Amino acid sequence: MLIRNARDCAGKPIEVWLRDGKIAAVGLGLLVPEGEELLDAKGRTILPAFLDTHCHWRTPGFEYKEDISTGSAAAAAGGYTFVNLMPNTKPVCSSAEIAHAVEAEAARVGLCDANQTVSITKDFDGKTLDHLMTLPEDVKFITEDGNGVMNNAVMARAFAIATERGLTIMSHAEDREISPWDYRLAENIETVRNCHLAEYYGTRLHMCHVSTKESVDAIRMSRLRGARVSCEVTPHHLWFDDSRLQYKVNPPIRKAEDVTALIEAIKDGTVTCIGTDHAPHTAEEKEKGAAGMVGLETAFGVCYTKLCREQRLPLELLSFLMSAGPAAVLGLADRKGMLEPGYDADVVLADLDHMYEVKADELHSKSKNCPYDGALLYGKVVTTIKGGKVTFQIEE
Repeated sequence: MLIRNARDCAGKPIEVWLRDGKIAAVGLGLLVPEGEELLDAKGRTILPAFLDTHCHWRTPGFEYKEDISTGSAAAAAGGYTFVNLMPNTKPVCSSAEIAHAVEAEAARVGLCDANQTVSITKDFDGKTLDHLMTLPEDVKFITEDGNGVMNNAVMARAFAIATERGLTIMSHAEDREISPWDYRLAENIETVRNCHLAEYYGTRLHMCHVSTKESVDAIRMSRLRGARVSCEVTPHHLWFDDSRLQYKVNPPIRKAEDVTALIEAIKDGTVTCIGTDHAPHTAEEKEKGAAGMVGLETAFGVCYTKLCREQRLPLELLSFLMSAGPAAVLGLADRKGMLEPGYDADVVLADLDHMYEVKADELHSKSKNCPYDGALLYGKVVTTIKGGKVTFQIEE
């Protein structure tokens, strides 16, 4: 497939040739074999497809909220070709068998590849780590997402095991004994503890959905001391502050000064990726207080509108945060996240120039818990291509 009439991040004309599942060439006036499929980008911007470091597809056990087919469709509509899934399923994903089954089903659906993480403690029991010693080499990421490991000794042992076995710990920072009365303190304390453990043991640590100015500062200082710590921010923690939205998410929507701190952390390189924390729930569950929102289909528009149009950050930086940055965290930087020959033929065409309205009832996700409903955004994903094949296309 030859993609013509596209623009790069700088707005310059570009052509991209996709062949045998890889990017074959990037430039202008590319010579391709006769009969090659042509795709007219119609002046839209071409970007490497997005990767999500933090996502929930609710399989197994909660398919009434989202299943792999609907999650894959939502991902493709948002420009994603790879997602990293959390283990808070039913049963909890504490084994390679469950992880492999989820990944195989995503591959069968074919719209978006998935990595399924495994829980730090067995079935989130907060103490048992034996299963980590028998994980095969293809399982590289462990997390207690939605919980956090409360016991310091257990978490210290988990860090030691992770270093020994080459695992990356993904941390949901929350001291649940403190969070009922002070969620800011709950996040900050867990962040400091886990950064210190990463420094002490030399463990690869990724901090999920960082939301406070204190947490991001702790991560910045830990990185400066040489710790192998990365972190993500969510689109909703960039878009909203608590004066603009009262909507239950975990961690909560923070203050305007926290939003400013997160944007500064993006600018100075402390934050290296966007994670959606796509968290589908039914309307009834949201009414009863379930925390979370869907985010795969709105992530690029929200971030482009907020960071590029409002904050005047370069599109190249946003592309890094949604593609190359996540690929580095997920160990895929050698084949995903770049618009260069030899990389996977995963690309997105986006319309940056025309405003559009988010309509929750038109989302591909099975759940519609979307506080952006009615928001006006720029940066509409028009086409998603995975492995050289179109997986999403807006009809014109």
